[in-house]
Parts: sequence; C-alpha cells; structure tokens
Amino acid sequence: MSHPHPELGPPPPLPEGGLRVTPLGGLGEIGRNMTVFEYGGRLLIVDCGVLFPEEEQPGIDLILPDFSSIRDRLDDIEGIVLTHGHEDHIGGVPFLLREKPDIPLIGSKLTLALIEAKLQEHRIRPYTLQVAEGQRERIGPFDCEFVAVNHSIPDALAVAIRTPAGMAVHTGDFKMDQLPLDSRLTDLHAFARLSEEGIDLLLSDSTNAEVPGFVPPERDISNVLRQVFAGARKRIIVASFASHVHRIQQILDAAHEYGRRVAFVGRSMVRNMGIARDLGYLKVPPGLVVDVKTLDDLPDSEVVLVCTGSQGEPMAALSRMANRDHQIRIVEGDTVILASSLIPGNENAVYRVINGLTRWGANVVHKGNAKVHVSGHASAGELLYFYNICRPKNLMPVHGEWRHLRANAELGALTGVPHDRIVIAEDGVVVDLVQGKARISGKVQAGYVYVDGLSVGDVREPALKDRKILGDEGIISVFVVMDASTGKLTGGPHIQARGSGIEDSAFGDVIPRITETLERSAQDGVVEPHQLQQLIRRTLGKWVSDTYRRRPMILPVVVEV
Repeated sequence: MSHPHPELGPPPPLPEGGLRVTPLGGLGEIGRNMTVFEYGGRLLIVDCGVLFPEEEQPGIDLILPDFSSIRDRLDDIEGIVLTHGHEDHIGGVPFLLREKPDIPLIGSKLTLALIEAKLQEHRIRPYTLQVAEGQRERIGPFDCEFVAVNHSIPDALAVAIRTPAGMAVHTGDFKMDQLPLDSRLTDLHAFARLSEEGIDLLLSDSTNAEVPGFVPPERDISNVLRQVFAGARKRIIVASFASHVHRIQQILDAAHEYGRRVAFVGRSMVRNMGIARDLGYLKVPPGLVVDVKTLDDLPDSEVVLVCTGSQGEPMAALSRMANRDHQIRIVEGDTVILASSLIPGNENAVYRVINGLTRWGANVVHKGNAKVHVSGHASAGELLYFYNICRPKNLMPVHGEWRHLRANAELGALTGVPHDRIVIAEDGVVVDLVQGKARISGKVQAGYVYVDGLSVGDVREPALKDRKILGDEGIISVFVVMDASTGKLTGGPHIQARGSGIEDSAFGDVIPRITETLERSAQDGVVEPHQLQQLIRRTLGKWVSDTYRRRPMILPVVVEV
C-alpha cells in the first residue's frame, strides 16, 4: 500500500497522458468532500462540501476545502459533478462560485434543486446540467457516465470518468440496500459492465468499512416507528437531517396512519422538504402537513414536529428545546425521536441534548435504544461484494477518517487488489494514474478554511488558539443575584464587556430580555445555577449576534442568596 509522507513536496508537472487526482477534502475526516481530476491541462471537480466545526473551533460556522491550489486555474475547470445533495458534498459550492460564478454544475434533479435553492441565498444563478443514471456526457476531455447508487437521500449518483489515461470511478456515498424505499437500487449491473471495460482507479466510500456485515434495509425502520407512534401519548418530535427525505417519508407515513398532523420546524427543513415534495420525491397526503403556527389548535396527541438538531448542534431547534430556549416547550410525556446516526465527534453534544430533553420529561428514542436509523454507507460485507464486482486495478479509499480508510484498504486487498496498487492518501496528497498504475507524486496545500460570519478564510489556527483563551472576540460578563428557593431575580443583571468592542451602555436594550427569560424560567421551576447561566448566555448571545454579528465569550455569574 502507498502511504502519504509528511515531507512530500509539490508535485512535478503531470506526465503527458496521465490522470491526476487531488483530494482537497474528505480524507481523514467525515465531511468537506472535494476531489479534483486533471487531464490535459483541464480540471473536473467531484463534490464541494463543508465540514461542521467541533468544540475546539469556537466561533466558526463552517469549514471549507482549501481552493488555493486551483485558485489560479479557475478558467481550467470544466465543471463540478455533484454526487448527491448532502451538505458535506454541496455546501462549499456557493463559496467556490463566488470566485467564478459560471462554473457549470452537473448533478441529478434533486441534487441540483437543493444547490440552486442554496445559491439563491448567495444571489448566484448557476449554469447547470441535469443528468440521470445511465446518462453519458462529454465534459471537456472527461467522458462521464453516471450510475445510480443507493444512499440516505434520493437521486445519488456515482460517476465513471473516462480519459485516455484510463477510467476512474468515484462512488460518492453509497450502500446496497436491496429493498430501498424508492425502489432505486445501486446499479450493480452497470458497475459490472464498467468492470468488464476495466476500472483503472476506484475511489470508494470508506465510512462504514469497519462495520461487519451488511447495512439493514431502510424498510426495517418503518415498523419501529409505528411502535413508537402507537405508544406515544402526547406530541412526537423528530430530529433528522434536513436532507434525509427517506426518513421524513417514513415519519409522514406513520403520522398519517396514526391520525397526526406534521409541521416542519427550521428554515432548512422547510425549504428542503418543500423542494422534495414539489419534485415528487416526498409523497404527502392532502392536509397532513400544516404550518407550525396552527399546532396550538390541535391536541398534543395529534401533533408531530420535524426539526433539525440530531447532532446536538447548539443553535438547532432540538438543542434549544432541551435548554428551554425555544418557542416549543418540552413537557412531560412528549416523545422525541433522534432519527440519525452519530457523526464521530458529536457524541458529547448529542448526549447533552438527550439529557436535557429527558430532564423535562420527554421519552427520548435514539439509535442506542431503538432501531430508528440505518446508515447510508456500505458496510464491510457490501464493500467486499462491490470490489469483487468492480475488480479495480487500483484502489483509493475516500470519505472517512484514517481508521475507515485503512479498513477499506484492507478489504480491497482481501479481494485481490495488489498492495502496491492501493493508495491511502490524505487531503492535499496528489495521486497520478500513469500507464495504468496509481502512485503518490506530491502534496498541495489543503488546510481548513474557516467561515466565520461574513468572513471566509480570515480566521486561521493562531486566531483559534487565542479564542480558546480569550473567548470569541472578547468577553462579556453578566452578574445576577437569584433567590435560591424561588429562582426569582433579586439583583442585576449587571453587564460588563471587555475586548468585544461593545460599550457597556449599549446593553440597556438586552437587559429586559434577560430579565424576562429568567422570570419565565422561575415559573418553569428552573433554579439550578448552571441552567440559568445557559439561558442568560443564549439570550445575550443571540442579541449580540443579531445586533453586532459577533460571538464573544459570555460569562454569566449567578449568585444564590
């Protein structure tokens, strides 16, 4: 197996007749997927996604691929092929198109609809080419054939890229569900046909390579959801990815069967489900979906809310419900379903939300205690089966952390791919396919590019280290005195800012909001200082964000008397 070396320098010029593959994201991480193919001086990009920040990246909204290695070659880009509509594959497109808006986007109907809606917010009207499985398109020197693959979002595609240097096949995200909800199977016949022609380089999804066996079919979830709906006494609140159309369809079906109405909560959820419904990917019985504002007129036993926040994102609807910072208040007897798997690194945030919901009396159903989610990525058994069909001459695991990439490489070796033709790369490592053999030839810059508010790339690692000490753009301290027995406010709030650029006198506008929040929490019986601190932090933080577009560290101090 070829391994990247930390001392790799810039790659030499691509040999004539060679195909260069440069991953700029998605290797060694879950997210930020982007791969650049080069032949004859022209470039083809497959996917351009984002990575969501972790706790050690305070103040960061999104993490983008680093475009610096192609920035002076934007005119050489023939197009961007989008394999499917998840954020970790399309979320970076608006930022690349800001630099050159006329780069064509190539993808399936649903994928293009999702990215076009996103681009509207950036005031970009893209050039698009809609494709479907079985279609073959010449994109510059790249002869691209699109193959249906099954994933946790409809209309996912793999792409076979033919050049005189050989054929590269990029799977995108895929699994091999034999009973998919939309009856759209991974097209193994097409992969077998490509295998007969000769797959010179296979770039394969690695996310579940460590998991033995086969992924259970999506249909298995339906019966579990029915059981949860049958036993629910009050409202049902479902947290899911805003693009998981299949899971939302199952929720709608169960709600219809048990006589409940459904409301979508959150801008991205409302937008994406509206697109899926309009395009026919989401079947919605008449009258089933209602506006969230009408729910107060319905009994709790007839209500289903579908929102974001299944990964514990602090500003998502579910997290705010858990912290009593949302118009929807969790009450005793509510049922909350987390209909997704845990993305590595999000475990603590998710369990913090589960604990918060449970505290208010909710029955929380999640993958740990019920089968309410199955993965969208092929497990080891499926990958073995897939490699035996494809018989690639060279294998490059993609889309996964290091442990996933190595596990995927071992699976390839088990099926007969020679060790010296398996390339384990990382972001920025350049792989050249020359005369039928893939080998590492150098490395380009491929670090994290941070999006912070309206700035892109201005925040760098040294700044993040400073933020860990000083907080996010300064510190605001809030001092309140509470009655220990009643939770009522007896002194303050007193607010002081240091390093935030906000004058202390400006906080007169937000003090009534904090007071109102604390009074409401006292009525709800919230007297624990840590919870009160969280409420103060969120109330003041939202005001600062809305007013100043800043995110300072907020230090609430609650003194009990």
